[in-house]
Amino acid sequence: MNKGLLIQAFASLGLATILAGCGKTQAGAPPAGPQAFPVKVITAQSQVVPLSTDYLATLKSRNGATLQPLVEGDITKIFVNSGQQVEAGAPILEIDPRKQQATVNNQEAAYESQQAIVRQAAIDLDRKKQLSAAGVIAKADLDTAQHTYDAAKANADALQASIREQQVQLHYYTVHAPSAGIVGDVPVHVGDHVNTQTMLTTIDPGGALEAYISVPAEKSRALKMGMAVDIVDDDGRQLARTKITFISPHVDTDSQTLLVKTQVPNPERKFRNAEQVHARVVWSEQSAPTIPITAVTRLSGKMFAFVAEGQGQQAVARQRVIQVGDLIGNDYVVLDGIKPGDKVIVTSVQMLADGMPVVATP
Repeated sequence: MNKGLLIQAFASLGLATILAGCGKTQAGAPPAGPQAFPVKVITAQSQVVPLSTDYLATLKSRNGATLQPLVEGDITKIFVNSGQQVEAGAPILEIDPRKQQATVNNQEAAYESQQAIVRQAAIDLDRKKQLSAAGVIAKADLDTAQHTYDAAKANADALQASIREQQVQLHYYTVHAPSAGIVGDVPVHVGDHVNTQTMLTTIDPGGALEAYISVPAEKSRALKMGMAVDIVDDDGRQLARTKITFISPHVDTDSQTLLVKTQVPNPERKFRNAEQVHARVVWSEQSAPTIPITAVTRLSGKMFAFVAEGQGQQAVARQRVIQVGDLIGNDYVVLDGIKPGDKVIVTSVQMLADGMPVVATP
């Protein structure tokens, strides 16, 4: 036999043996499937959630006071500092009282002079009465004396009333706190000239505040007295719950909004006068599941979540289109697509595909 043909025959026989062995191994082994992807899963829980809308609100104090002088003049003393706690009636600042004090002094001197005239007129009147009774003088002389006394007495009374008025005016040159509270910013300085239009400072007594909320006019029909309003922080966490106490009967013609007010309790002074806060008007409350933000993906304007269907190694990820409502903290309120009890996947959702095998990890 040719040597080349013999080598070729042995090579063919070896290849056939190898292929036969490979065929046996593949036929005897079980088919291998894709490996399950590890994910974290939570069970969707139903809870009472509000259907609400957030608006920007301004807090205002019903008891806070803006101090303006009742007289004009130059500031000579400031008795307080911004942020200082003061009692009712405490002096805040003084406006130069010297000119007004001189006026009071002049009035008092004039009153004393007039009192001397009154005393002399009274003595003269008594003498004329005695002479008239004795028939020494005519009745006309007595009438003249009486008129002189009455005029002098009237002038003295008028001066006394003027003194009281000027003394009250002098009291205005020291500005006092109308109530106990915290002094606000003091924008004026010693030496400044002020008038009755000048804002001196504010006094905030603390306590309850009112939230002023502007609601679009199209929502006016849904507003009701006593409707719940939540004051929330920037992350949506509730800071206080209150109720609507006032709904304006008129819509603002410029902004087309309706003014709504609520009483905001403030026992710990968490809120400040004139502070802007987020006010969440709660239209209604319903039971709905919530899921974390990390479980939600957005694609082409739609929102999706994955749920694990099946048990153990047989579980697969199923993608669902969901409809979400408000964001409460770090959770979405799910209006449609997820039911209470569904196993929602909350990790690695960007790496999942519909039907992909998954396994829950602790």
